[in-house]
Amino acid sequence: MNLILPKIIQLPKFLDSRGNLSFVEQLNHIPFVIRRTYWLYDVPGGECRGGHAYRENQEFIVALSGSFDVVIDDGLEKKIFTLNRSYYGLYVPQGLWREMENFSTNSLAMVLSSTEYDIDDYIRDYDEFLILKKDGKI
Repeated sequence: MNLILPKIIQLPKFLDSRGNLSFVEQLNHIPFVIRRTYWLYDVPGGECRGGHAYRENQEFIVALSGSFDVVIDDGLEKKIFTLNRSYYGLYVPQGLWREMENFSTNSLAMVLSSTEYDIDDYIRDYDEFLILKKDGKI
């Protein structure tokens, strides 16, 4: 992968016999201001989520519970990141195709986004994504 790379970021972790604590801070642990937060849950077995890229939006994805895979595609190469701990997450820069799959039972995915929801920021057609990548438009 060439561009700004997706990467796993470990978050602070405070262990305590009463229960552990982790947190994420914008512009400290992740390189953007958080404009939106959403979560995925009750994903039926065998289902995939995502299947799109963003022109501008960056994301930070955390498995708060359970596990799932995030498949990142830059148009030339694919890389799979398995998320299964709540004290680290995956930073996904804009301009990369992403899919989420292999959700375990009762998994909970939290996604922090750098932009508010904007339907026009989504690239949902993979062939269009490849053309935009080739032309250097994303």
